Amino acid sequence: MHQKIDKQLVRERFGRSLTTYGTHAVMQKAMASELAEMICTESCSHSFERVLEVGSGSGALTAELLRRCSVKVYHANDLVTESRNCLEAVLADYPVKEFHFLAGDIESLEVLPQALDLVVSNATLQWLDDLDLFFRKAATLLRPGGMLAFSSFSTRNMQEISTIEGGGLSYYPLEELKNIAGRYFDFIAGKEDVVRMEFGSPEAVLHHMRQTGVNGLHRRTWTKSRYQHFLSRYRQSYSCESGVYLTYHPVYCCLKKKLS
Repeated sequence: MHQKIDKQLVRERFGRSLTTYGTHAVMQKAMASELAEMICTESCSHSFERVLEVGSGSGALTAELLRRCSVKVYHANDLVTESRNCLEAVLADYPVKEFHFLAGDIESLEVLPQALDLVVSNATLQWLDDLDLFFRKAATLLRPGGMLAFSSFSTRNMQEISTIEGGGLSYYPLEELKNIAGRYFDFIAGKEDVVRMEFGSPEAVLHHMRQTGVNGLHRRTWTKSRYQHFLSRYRQSYSCESGVYLTYHPVYCCLKKKLS
C-alpha cells in the first residue's frame, strides 16, 4: 500500500533546499541529462511546439532539454513557487517564445495546458499519491502520438535509510510503472540503473539529504539518541573504503500516447 504524501512538508523541504539543490543533487542532475538524451533519441524531431514539465525544481531538466531541443511554448509546474525564478534564469539563454509557470500540486491542479507534444518529469513521480491518475491526466493533455518521458526512482533507492529508519517512500519496479502507464500509453523505451554514491561519513549523508530536500517525508525530530543510533548503524552496515555509501536506483521511461 502506497502511503499518502504530506505535500506541504515536501513543499517546505524542497523550498528550503532550492538554492542548494543544483549543487548537491548530483544524481538528479545526471538523471536530467540521461532523460533529455533519451527524449532526443526516441522522438522523431528535436523540435516541440508545446511542452509541460512536471516538478521543474531548480531547472536541471529544463536546461538539459533546451540544450538539445527547440521548444516554442514551455509550461512548467512545481510545488515550490520559487521554482519560477530558477526557470526564468535558465530560459533567458534559449529562444523560447512563451513561458508559463503553474504553481501547485500537479495532482490537484484543474487548469492545465492542452494539445501538448511532450510531458516531461525528472525525479518527481515518486512524490505523487496516484500514478494512475497522473498518467491518465497526462494522456488527456497530450495530442495523439504525443510523448510522455520521465525519470523516477525504483525499489532499491536509498535502501540504507529505510532499513535503519523504517518507512520511506514506496517505490515502483520499472515493470509496474510500465504496466500502469501502459493503460494510456504505448511503451517506447525504458531502463534502470543502480548507483552507489560514497560519502565521508553518515553525517555527510544526512547533510546531502537536507541540501537536496529528499528528507521531506516525515516531521520526526532528531533526538540525540536517535541521531547517535543512526550514525552507529550506518557505519556498521554501510561502510566502504572512502567512508559510507548510499544507493540510488533511477529508472527512465519514454512513452507515446495511444492513437485510439
